[in-house]
Amino acid sequence: MRKVTVVGAGNVGATVANVLAHKDFVKEIVLVDIKADMARGKALDSFQQAPIDHYSTRMMGTEDYRDTANSDVVVITAGLPRKPGMSRDDLISTNAGIVNAVTRSIMEYSKNPIIIVVSNPLDVMTYAAYKVSGLHSSRVIGMAGILDTARYRAFLAEALDVSPKDIQALLMGGHGDSMVPLPRYTTVSGIPVTELIDEERLNAIVERTKVGGGELVKLMGTSAWYAPGAAAAQMVEAIAKDEKRIFPCCVRLKGQYGLNDVFVGVPVKLGANGIEQVLELDLGASERAMLAASANEVRNTMDVYDRL
Repeated sequence: MRKVTVVGAGNVGATVANVLAHKDFVKEIVLVDIKADMARGKALDSFQQAPIDHYSTRMMGTEDYRDTANSDVVVITAGLPRKPGMSRDDLISTNAGIVNAVTRSIMEYSKNPIIIVVSNPLDVMTYAAYKVSGLHSSRVIGMAGILDTARYRAFLAEALDVSPKDIQALLMGGHGDSMVPLPRYTTVSGIPVTELIDEERLNAIVERTKVGGGELVKLMGTSAWYAPGAAAAQMVEAIAKDEKRIFPCCVRLKGQYGLNDVFVGVPVKLGANGIEQVLELDLGASERAMLAASANEVRNTMDVYDRL
């Protein structure tokens, strides 16, 4: 892949750029921020790491969107992070203005990029980027499910005292308290997790996952960045290498799961063209009801955005 732009040189954006650089498959990474010197400094610091960690990816920092011209993939992390006591929805008005402006600037210089949205509240910000960009919905994707499942898998690995590498899992729905856990799709090296942990402990882990972001905000006074940054970078890699990975991502549904014109997390096939397939699982009645309720919460936040 020739060029990736990361908008926002804060903790998350800088982590995305640095993780991508280490993977060494992108020719150029452009780190954009209204704080131009911070973007330049982090890009320079990261490139000075290249001789130590052996990668060739070039990185530049800028405040000028002309430098983003002809980007293949754009990762939008710009926006205010959550503070203690804030919900993701509290950020709608402020971050919608930021994401709208960023998306317009990106589209001015790149004709048909794939956009990955990380800014919160994730589901509605993905909707905002879709509306403003005019891109096909397969090319505007929200990063949430990879992060949520990573937290879930990490908690399970800790509880079971096993490697997180051996745990596969799936969560669906909105990014936040309304996410939909699917324990029957959780396995440890192919073994159903329900055979390895009792229901009470599993439910406790699911509940901890739902508020996983909030737990970190309380501990650090701001949003997480290592895991979100790595999750977004993993999505870029799947696209760049046309890996056709199956990931839970926030996408626009068009009838799948009985839902229309709402952005929620579902399993998709991710490749060179962005979302190449939405996988529609055979959900049970209770699972489908939880997904519908989660989608309804997201739709309410989308309505808030539409009224701005």
